Amino acid sequence: MKLTVAMVAALSARESLAFVPSFNAVRSTSSTAAAQGNMCTVRMAAGMDQGASEMSSVPMGRKQMLQSAAAAAFGAAFVSANPSQSFADSSVDYKKVRADIEGIMDKDGSKGPTLVRLAWHSSGTYDKISKTGGSQGGTMRFSQELADGANAGLNNAVGWLEPIKKKYPSISYGDLYTLAGVTAIEKMGGPTIKWRSGRKDDDVAAVPPGGRLPAADKGNPMATAKGLRDVFYRMGFNDREIVALSGAHALGRCHTDASGYDGPWTPTPNLFTGATYFKLLKSISWSERKDFTPFQYQDPSGSLMMLPSDIVLLEDKSFKKYVDMYADNDKLFFEDFSKAFATLLELGTKDLVEESA
Repeated sequence: MKLTVAMVAALSARESLAFVPSFNAVRSTSSTAAAQGNMCTVRMAAGMDQGASEMSSVPMGRKQMLQSAAAAAFGAAFVSANPSQSFADSSVDYKKVRADIEGIMDKDGSKGPTLVRLAWHSSGTYDKISKTGGSQGGTMRFSQELADGANAGLNNAVGWLEPIKKKYPSISYGDLYTLAGVTAIEKMGGPTIKWRSGRKDDDVAAVPPGGRLPAADKGNPMATAKGLRDVFYRMGFNDREIVALSGAHALGRCHTDASGYDGPWTPTPNLFTGATYFKLLKSISWSERKDFTPFQYQDPSGSLMMLPSDIVLLEDKSFKKYVDMYADNDKLFFEDFSKAFATLLELGTKDLVEESA
């Protein structure tokens, strides 16, 4: 039986259906942030966005360049007031930190998906060969990383968390950003994510190069699928984990002033409602959105969208078998997503400590 948008909306009638800023695991930018930068604000992705900064993107327009410049200016001021921290303090009360993060979302639930995107983008730059990038150094606070086109808008999330950093000065930025993502996922109805503390903030020299996050479109399905694999295999993930992390596109939406893309993946972008993303991906007849650039798909009502990197999960045989599996099993999806997301947040870290938070 096909799942309609109306049916999904009915299941969550008591919840707000407001479309909100999103975390996106699938955005695009070039390896040089100044040259290109098409990404979604989203849902990770794993996408992931909710796609990020890889090798294929559309040229950055004037508005995007101004945004990157603004991010750089913000980051420069931010870093000067917040030098790198070389240790994590085990005396931090992470339960209280979680409560304060939840307080941000209590005031504005639309900030939840962006906090997830912040955690994802802070972690998804890891390279298992060079052992660089990842959440260990808390480098998203620096202007050089914030100015990457894939991270457009994340200076806002960094700013939201700065009062918490000031309140708990011993918490590292790496721990704060990843804990914010975990807290947001759980508060929006998602699975419990294993989280451990002990990341040690590094200086600006540790900022990874651009172009390490997934692209929303590489020009054709085969190239887009390869692009996803290039990025996720570099981090150490397999096809099953790529699809599981893509399920985070149940959260948030894309914004034309950030990525060029437009719209939410689901009618409940503030709720992590099981495998809804996969059910919609499979059951709806997606078609090209006419008279709109960059290329994206829309549902018959025009209220929902999918990116080329979403549709390729149906077009690629290896990916599709996991889409089918998760669409039929909410529990299995949450189990796999929880494990993969916890792994993502710990890429490149060491000596982490179990917390009761």
